[in-house]
Amino acid sequence: MNRNTLNKRIGYNPGSHIGIIRNLLLMSLLMVGFGCVSSEITQDEPQTEELTTTMIPITELEQPSPDPRVGLTSGLFDAEEAIWNLDLVTNVLPPENFVGSWNTDLAFKGNYAIQGNYNGFIVWDISDFAKPQLVVDYLCPASQSDVSIYQDLLFVSGEGTGGRLDCGAEGVSTAVSEERLRGIRIFDISDIRNPEYISNVQTCRGSHTHSVLVDPNDDENVFVYVSGSASVRPEEELPGCVSAYPEEDPNSALFRIEVIQVPLDNPEMAAIVTSPRIFEELTAPPRHGLAPEELAVIERTREEGRYVVDYMGQPRILNDRFAQLFLEQIVEERGGSGDATAADSLALKNQASELYTSWMDERLAQRGRGADLGPNQCHDITLYPEIGLAGGACEGYGLLLDITDPINPVRIDAVADSNFAYWHSATFNNDGTTVIFTDEWGGGTQAKCRDTDPYDWGANAIYSIKDGEMHFESYFKMSAPQTSTENCVAHNGSIVPVPGRDIMVQGWYQGGINIFDFTDPANPVEIAFHDRGPINDERRETGGSWSVYWYNGALVNSEISRGLDIFELIPCEYITQNEIDASNTVNLDYLNAQGQPMYVWPSTISLAAAYLDQLERNRELDLEKIAMIRNGLEVAQNGSGLELLTELASEVRLMADYSSNHSKMMKLAKVLDDLGNGA
Repeated sequence: MNRNTLNKRIGYNPGSHIGIIRNLLLMSLLMVGFGCVSSEITQDEPQTEELTTTMIPITELEQPSPDPRVGLTSGLFDAEEAIWNLDLVTNVLPPENFVGSWNTDLAFKGNYAIQGNYNGFIVWDISDFAKPQLVVDYLCPASQSDVSIYQDLLFVSGEGTGGRLDCGAEGVSTAVSEERLRGIRIFDISDIRNPEYISNVQTCRGSHTHSVLVDPNDDENVFVYVSGSASVRPEEELPGCVSAYPEEDPNSALFRIEVIQVPLDNPEMAAIVTSPRIFEELTAPPRHGLAPEELAVIERTREEGRYVVDYMGQPRILNDRFAQLFLEQIVEERGGSGDATAADSLALKNQASELYTSWMDERLAQRGRGADLGPNQCHDITLYPEIGLAGGACEGYGLLLDITDPINPVRIDAVADSNFAYWHSATFNNDGTTVIFTDEWGGGTQAKCRDTDPYDWGANAIYSIKDGEMHFESYFKMSAPQTSTENCVAHNGSIVPVPGRDIMVQGWYQGGINIFDFTDPANPVEIAFHDRGPINDERRETGGSWSVYWYNGALVNSEISRGLDIFELIPCEYITQNEIDASNTVNLDYLNAQGQPMYVWPSTISLAAAYLDQLERNRELDLEKIAMIRNGLEVAQNGSGLELLTELASEVRLMADYSSNHSKMMKLAKVLDDLGNGA
């Protein structure tokens, strides 16, 4: 190949550049050759054969068919499994005191994974992904024991009425008790093998979940946002708890969240400092109806002569407990005694909807809810302090909050969606331009991934963020239909730090886990999964993935009934080894998924190669230029001088104008510059 032909192929114009290093780079490229270029081509023969690639855009790749997740055999610890584009490194069973008690959320510190459980929490040493070691199983029952970490502090949520201040397993039996814990427990884990319970902060509605906010401008305190969805405690149990509506009493515990300030030098003094009312002026969100399978069940129930009520425009089956309660009420109102008569049963059929509506409205009012009201609490709030925003998944709405003032969060946008039943959690992409909300339709214990269930229900909703406003882009749901005995719906996950792409790993209860790419938020694509068969074929038993998070190269999964799983990514058509290697250069000291970190990738050869793989996969730069850059990387990596990379960086900047992804080209150039300068 003559020099002019080569210059043309790599986009090199010798008249526009000078420098000995550039000429050395060109000579090096001549020596290593270009992909498909034949060594038999003479100096006078023009090369007309175009370079080709085996990389295909992920939107054009075929998904597994038939889906191996369908039809898996059942079992608790021996269910059949299906896996695609992942490696299941290991599974460890829960310790003895935690078998049969639900595992919940995860937090990480150093080489440790802390797994919440309704019986307390478990600490695993995961320094060897293949052999996690049990460090401590701390018995301290509460629902649902969600966990977070900061420095030497561990925070644990408690919401149910059975949690005790002393961590006793006997529970609390009385309606009012000074022994009850509903709020946040604080542990000192400076000696992680011997956690010390040092304090607690009681709240009026307990803590279903919580989120730890590390303010970049405050190194003396950490803040905990508390989301409690239970009814308001009696004031006799916790003074100051008021269940009246805010317009009736400004101290109402309804329609607010709590912000706890924790002094790092004296965490025992942690206390609620504000109770922001972020739900003002929100009205009742739109709702969808029942799924086809539920409607069919109701029709069969009608035919059997059982009671069916209409509530808020939807039919519901009246269970036996309610039927007996209302029959007793009818008998009492007519002045009768003893068993209900046939006339009483007929009266209940005529009055069932009215009686049920009255009963429900009274209970909802006690919790600050009503048919014409918006949310009065969040289920989960994901804090992203590096961008000053939080995503609130708040029952019937997704909220965008400004958290630049940690103790005074301000709602800046709110979205509702008739396809969503219960806004559960939120996850931002790394640059904060997209947020994903999950819908926990059915509360997590129902089967909501059957082949008759709509794709848009119990799914994710993906929103782009522009000028502080959220704009709907698409839905995404785990696509393999599950059985009616498998609880399945969207649940917790996190970002996988593949540079240049938006990728999320997520749990779907007994739908297993999956990974999807939402770099184009309007067109998310599933790229990996793992699933087990149902726990039981005959009846629904709760299990599956509560949460799965990326942490320092591992995908750690909290399996409700089956313990702890650790997965690793493997190279495939959807993700290259370079992309995996680049993601694994990110190293975190700790992780709370609800206190989302911003990932920063060190400049490495694998990072540059990952960007090149993406440019090639997405057809964002012609192959000749990609070949020139790859060979430049290879020359430098093989010891011909990293200084060549600064010259290559200059070439990449010039090529950026010929790429459909100018931004990625400039990122690539910076990496090459950093490498060339020894940064």
